[in-house]
Amino acid sequence: MTTSPSSTPRDSELDAAAFELGDLTERDLSESDERVELELEARRGLRRVAGITTELEDVTEVEYRQLRLERVVLIGVWTAGTLDDAETSLQELKALAETAGSLVLDGLIQRRDRPDPATYVGSGKARELRDIVVETGADTVVCDGELTPGQLRQLEEVVKVKVIDRTALILDIFAQHARSREGKAQVALAQMEYMLPRLRGWGESMSRQAGGRVAGGGGIGTRGPGETKIETDRRRIRTKMAKLRREIKGMGTARDVKRQERRRNAVPSVVITGYTNAGKSSLLNRLTGAGVLVENELFATLDPTVRRSSTPDGRPYTLTDTVGFVRHLPHQLIEAFRSTLEEVSGADLVLHVVDGSHPDPAGQLAAVREVLAEIDARGAPELIVVNKADIADPVFLHRLLLDEPDALAVSARTGTGMDDLRDRIAAVLPKPDVEVLLLVPYERGDVVARVHAHGAVLSVEHTDEATRIEARVPGWMMAELSDFALSTSAF
Repeated sequence: MTTSPSSTPRDSELDAAAFELGDLTERDLSESDERVELELEARRGLRRVAGITTELEDVTEVEYRQLRLERVVLIGVWTAGTLDDAETSLQELKALAETAGSLVLDGLIQRRDRPDPATYVGSGKARELRDIVVETGADTVVCDGELTPGQLRQLEEVVKVKVIDRTALILDIFAQHARSREGKAQVALAQMEYMLPRLRGWGESMSRQAGGRVAGGGGIGTRGPGETKIETDRRRIRTKMAKLRREIKGMGTARDVKRQERRRNAVPSVVITGYTNAGKSSLLNRLTGAGVLVENELFATLDPTVRRSSTPDGRPYTLTDTVGFVRHLPHQLIEAFRSTLEEVSGADLVLHVVDGSHPDPAGQLAAVREVLAEIDARGAPELIVVNKADIADPVFLHRLLLDEPDALAVSARTGTGMDDLRDRIAAVLPKPDVEVLLLVPYERGDVVARVHAHGAVLSVEHTDEATRIEARVPGWMMAELSDFALSTSAF
């Protein structure tokens, strides 16, 4: 149940939450992935109902949650751009809060040159916010920005309920949706990095000493002032963070090995990236029949999914679905997911998916490109795919296609434009560089299978004694095909 900061100091809550998170990490990381068809049911089972507080037990993803969002009021500071931009940002914050499991009661925007350094919104607006909290019965205030520890504390002292910022909200959603061992480790690391500077001593914990006889009677040379409790806490968290970084690095090594194996076999790579809830997983399912989880919810996909597909002319390639982005994505998450996002930088083609029905698709494009630039992943060819064209405003859609001349409008739900998308993918991906005519005995079906797997088969003819195949294959295959080649030509 939510505890008001008026009865329990916020710093003590953060202190306890940090260690609960740390203690749970090893246990949670050892759990196996749940089946895809059960994920949707599990998420819906965690939705909160207004006026009802339910204690949930034995649910792993609930153990990860450090926030208990129930009835919330949103507050944003409009410092730049138009009013529409500010309202769009607050609408996105509303969607984030609802994804985290809360009921949004009200939302306010204040026009300022910059956020107030003390209370984020200023003392007068903070008192107005307090009146709205009392009137609506809210128990949490969510700020559309990242607040300093001081701003959090001082705003809470005025509104008398829990205050969280956009960063904490996104971290909470990631904690709910992480499924794989690597995903959970990445989220746990990001949460610890966020919470570490927000740990503060309170009352007795600041004066508690670990030296002298209290340390266990170590004798001469061991007595002294020792560490305060807060210093011990921070040291323990840093130790856990270092361990998580080592684990994530090891998992990244395994992914690198698989990626290098695909490159060695000359299998091109296509990566789907874009704004959260733009329809990336739906597009993956439409292109490959992967059957991955699809939900009208922000950050439904955190763990990369790799599936095999082929171009219309038979050339194989891999298609990878990655985590979605959002405006002001927390820096902690970008760093923690860097090893996963490196899939983008090594791709032969990036399908940048945009939600055509969103009121600000250009803003989505800019936000994603900003993150890709931060991780040095802007080198691969980019194909803009405007999804949800079936429900997009025709005027906005036409304007977006004019701004992005090479973009392609599709609908993953109805299948509109998918044939054109497959043709565009085939045109961009590298083609095999040797055309060969083979005569393969029927007992060497493995050779025929290899040609189909790694080349583009142009024609097949079955003679009395062998299979006659005309195909385009990578140059590295010619050594194993030389015994069956009737003719070859480079192109």
